[in-house]
Order: sequence, then structure tokens, then C-alpha cells
Amino acid sequence: MTDNFSGAVCGPASLVNKMMDLQQGSLMLLGPTMNAKVAFELSERIPHLGLRMKEHSQRALLFARRLKNLGLSVIYPGLEEHPQHQLLKSMHNAEYGFCGLICLDMETEERANRLMNHLQNYGQFGFMAVSLGYYETLMSCSGSSTSSELNPEEKKLAGISPGLVRMSIGYIGTFEQKWAQLEKALTRLNEPLCKN
Repeated sequence: MTDNFSGAVCGPASLVNKMMDLQQGSLMLLGPTMNAKVAFELSERIPHLGLRMKEHSQRALLFARRLKNLGLSVIYPGLEEHPQHQLLKSMHNAEYGFCGLICLDMETEERANRLMNHLQNYGQFGFMAVSLGYYETLMSCSGSSTSSELNPEEKKLAGISPGLVRMSIGYIGTFEQKWAQLEKALTRLNEPLCKN
């Protein structure tokens, strides 16, 4: 699985022109120019980006609410109890929701990995990956992947518990189908481990 990231440099013409200077410009020296084929493929996806982002965010909010109702520890700015919910609400575009990324605290790395393993290998719910940009759900245990370089004190300060599972919610399949897969994995997580 490969990810294609792109972006735009925005600012006054003087800034952009300075960055594009052939001799000293960072855009010229560092080469952040996208492969033409990749740029073309991304340009074909832009017309429906808005539709995808709406679905991405709507599903994340539904997942967050249902997981919260199951009594799980969920971190999602769309939930009213999130400490920065009102701040985000004052800034966000309501049509596009609160984002498509939720965090589920499974308390221990072992429980987080068991959940993700089941979701990927048995539930067809999504994939374990450290990326965020894909149409399928992507998930990772942040403390042992993207934030593994932080020491325990830094992780605690950042709110990263050993079992924090970050999920970028995809939009493939129906919501109820994906919810059933997640709910089944959570049920299996509470069953005793089988030993051979």
C-alpha cells in the first residue's frame, strides 16, 4: 500500500517566488515536486474529495458515539465531553464534521495489538498502518509505532497510553457492516486466549 501526499504552498507572491528561486529557493533545492503520474492520479480524485471527507467524518462520529456507549474510552473531538469540543465546533465546517480520526484506549499494548490483529486478519475491518490517508480504515498503536521515540513521561504528557489505538476511519462497505466487524472483534477481545 502506498500513500500519495500532496499539498500547496500558500502565502504572498514574494514568499512563493523566493521559494521557487532557481539558485536559493527551498522548492528548487529540496525537490518537493510530485511525480507527474502521481500528480495526475491525485488530480482525478480531487472532484470527489469533499464527498469522501464528509463520509469519513460522519462515520468516525458514529463509531465514536457507539464505542462510547459500550463504555470504552474514546478520544474524538466530535464528542461533547472532549475538552476541546467547543473550540473545534467554533472553527469547523459543520458540513464536513469533526474529522475522520478516532482514538480508542485499550489500556495495554497487548490488548491494542490483539484488537488490531483481529480487525485486520479476521474481521476485514481495516489495516494496521501508520498512515492516515486511505479509503480503508487504517489503525496503529501509537505508543509503539508513530510515537515510539518518546520516553514514558513525554507519552504521558501527550496523552498517549500504551494501548492507544488510532483509527483513520475508511468509507468502504456500509457503516453497519463495518460496525458489526468492530463489535465482533471487541467481543472476541474479552474471550480467553486459546492456547495450543
